[in-house]
Amino acid sequence: MTLLRRLMPASLLVLLAACTITQPKTEITAPKVPVKPRVALALGGGAAKGFAHIGVIKVLEANGIVPDIITGTSAGSVVGSLYASGLNGMQLQAKAMQLDESELTDWTLSTKGFLKGEKLENYINTQLGNRPIEKLPRKLGIVATELDSGQKVVFRMGNTGQAVRASASIPNVFLPVVIGGKRYVDGGLVSPVPVSAAREMGADFVIAVDISAKPKPGKATGLFSMLDQSFNIMSGPTLAAELKQADVVIRPNVLNIGSADFEARHQAILEGEKATQQLIPLLRSRLQQKSLALSR
Repeated sequence: MTLLRRLMPASLLVLLAACTITQPKTEITAPKVPVKPRVALALGGGAAKGFAHIGVIKVLEANGIVPDIITGTSAGSVVGSLYASGLNGMQLQAKAMQLDESELTDWTLSTKGFLKGEKLENYINTQLGNRPIEKLPRKLGIVATELDSGQKVVFRMGNTGQAVRASASIPNVFLPVVIGGKRYVDGGLVSPVPVSAAREMGADFVIAVDISAKPKPGKATGLFSMLDQSFNIMSGPTLAAELKQADVVIRPNVLNIGSADFEARHQAILEGEKATQQLIPLLRSRLQQKSLALSR
């Protein structure tokens, strides 16, 4: 008994020590919820080729890809502003097919240009119910060039029609647009496809639509053909820098459509659809990758 009594305190100490040994904790981590990227659609310039943007929008919508942000240059600003107003792809197509070229052309005699651009401004504002950029349902950035400084300007507030008019004012064709005492011309001079503007506006994922034509060999004939050639040559390095920042670039085959060929609008829309449909698997894959990256 004496030996047992002596051993009991030691046994109790061992038992107590065993009870205080902490078991390793198993951390339970909740499954990561995929983060939806903020998607932007950057629509480039190209005059009548811009109808292709409508075909792009139609196919994106049909596949559940609806942008949070829209940026537009020149023709891209025309389609982009109408899209940002809440119209869907089919509604845009209906408006395009009903559009009469005379609704957008107002001739003038001036050494600075032969189109005023007031009709374009009024057309946009009428379609939008005179809503300013900041009141549109979708976030919109309209790119223009400040003529005297050569700087890129992204209009995100103010008169939508006036901003579109500025963005589409091809030098020597349209008169420069005066806003706040400054003169503005076509945004394609500084940002042919406004990807950088989309990034500045907070986009995680940018889908760029390039409808510019590559410089063609041989002589350019006719005013619009010469303007096309001049713009393509000048914008080459700038275009490459913009497209490098995009996640996916869609290039509708509109090389054979002239800048002033409004009669080819249906063909341009179809080319936009075809080019986009081919890239849907790539778009889905890259969107998923971006979502996973944002979830980490």
